[in-house]
Amino acid sequence: MTKRENYESRTEALLLPLMDEFGFELVDVEFVKEGGSLYLRAYIDKEGGITVNDCEAVSRRMNDLLDEEDFIDESYIFEVSSPGLGRPLKKKKDYVRSMGKEIEIRTYRAIDRKKEFYGILTGYTENTVTVSSGKEEITFAKKDIALIRLAFDF
Repeated sequence: MTKRENYESRTEALLLPLMDEFGFELVDVEFVKEGGSLYLRAYIDKEGGITVNDCEAVSRRMNDLLDEEDFIDESYIFEVSSPGLGRPLKKKKDYVRSMGKEIEIRTYRAIDRKKEFYGILTGYTENTVTVSSGKEEITFAKKDIALIRLAFDF
């Protein structure tokens, strides 16, 4: 397990009891470097959406837990956020929730000269995602997918 994976896993373990307490869903945890700074981010959600006050409540409680546990040996910024409209599908529960809905897929390399696909999510396995687009059904290997999320129109 890499240092990043360890930090994310331990943070998730600390967050899950808080999520139960608040009635929120933990969408994702990431430890990333951006612009020379390290960020530990927790993405949370709930039915009807997350508010700034929800993020603040979790952040306050979690900062205390992170200070107590003190398992990250580098300087970092902790953030709690909503996953937003462009929420990526990462976990099994994301795929289950999105079955039958329109999704957007971007691939690392072109398939039939295209890298962006839209369709109705009709299936998934541990290694593949299947969408129906018009009359055709396309199955993508997850390793070839750069981004997969619910499609949204403005």
